[in-house]
Amino acid sequence: MTEAATSPEFRFSCKVYYEDTDCQGVVYHANYLKFLERARTEFLAARGTPVQEAAQQGYLFVVYRIDATFRAPARLGDSLEVVTSARVTSSYRVTFDQRIELARQPGKALLKAEVEVVCIDPKDGNLRPIPELGF
Repeated sequence: MTEAATSPEFRFSCKVYYEDTDCQGVVYHANYLKFLERARTEFLAARGTPVQEAAQQGYLFVVYRIDATFRAPARLGDSLEVVTSARVTSSYRVTFDQRIELARQPGKALLKAEVEVVCIDPKDGNLRPIPELGF
């Protein structure tokens, strides 16, 4: 299978709440993964594939690999933009290129991540070909 082109970028806005931070008011490292997950979910919904509908049709998307680089901290009260694009890298796998930026400083990445997601059948957990996702 030849690799598809990268999708157009999708932007998801979110805000840093107290529950997202550590005792110093900085986003706890694991919570960045929540922001990335929410953005991928909204990315798919914006392209006509809500994850709950895909699951009802027998397609689950599970994270296979994450490679993340933390560049600068987000802090309590910050407004963030999670920028997401995607590329199909095999019949079963989509790679999401994501970055988290401060809304007030577009283009300055606080975090960059590459997230590989595979498609599985929820009944048996086996890989299954990705359905048409609209990107």
